[in-house]
Amino acid sequence: MRLGSNPGHPVPLGFVFRSRAKEEKASVADKATVTDSTQTRHPEAPKGRPTPKRSEAQSQRRSVAHTSMSRKDAAKRQREERRAAMERQRKALASGDERYLPTRDKGPVRRFARDFVDSRFNIAEYFLPMAVIILVLSMVQVPQIQNVALLLWLVVIVMIVLDSIVTGFRLKKQLAERFPDEGRLKPVAYALTRSLQMRRLRLPKPQVKRGSGPERHAVDGRRHGTRSAGRARRPA
Repeated sequence: MRLGSNPGHPVPLGFVFRSRAKEEKASVADKATVTDSTQTRHPEAPKGRPTPKRSEAQSQRRSVAHTSMSRKDAAKRQREERRAAMERQRKALASGDERYLPTRDKGPVRRFARDFVDSRFNIAEYFLPMAVIILVLSMVQVPQIQNVALLLWLVVIVMIVLDSIVTGFRLKKQLAERFPDEGRLKPVAYALTRSLQMRRLRLPKPQVKRGSGPERHAVDGRRHGTRSAGRARRPA
């Protein structure tokens, strides 16, 4: 019997002469496979998913372009609506249409305050032209004329203050009678600010004539509405 022989279980020659280096490489590859499966993918590594088809990529680009165009259309629509609102407001300031007036000018109390000021003769509305005249007189190099200009300054200021006090007192009394549940401080300040402006430069434009009064304007409005309703009820 030969040494190292085993006739019952013959050993293959490949197993005997197998390289140990190959075994080590195989074990390292198996470990690397297991390790890579548990770690996250490096950013520079392959993406690990199939590349989308050309049709899918084109459809995605079309959806992005459609979304951007929709935003542009929405912005353009907003600009057009804002421009239309400003145009309606401009026409309302000229015609007195309550629907499109700014918030500070809306309401029956503010309308009454405007009509009350516009129906009166206010000294304060001539402050700007009088100030220009007094300024020109004060620039003349004559002591007597400069003294007159200074006196005119004092007279104009005193008259404006007195006229504003009288206007505010009368308006507050009218508001207390007509609108007892509404505040009167803000409408009075609103009216006094309007009285400092020249009549042709006031916005909203005056809707009453001097001396007519807000009461007559309201009566004329009611008469005009009654006549319009009567004409509408007449048979053709």
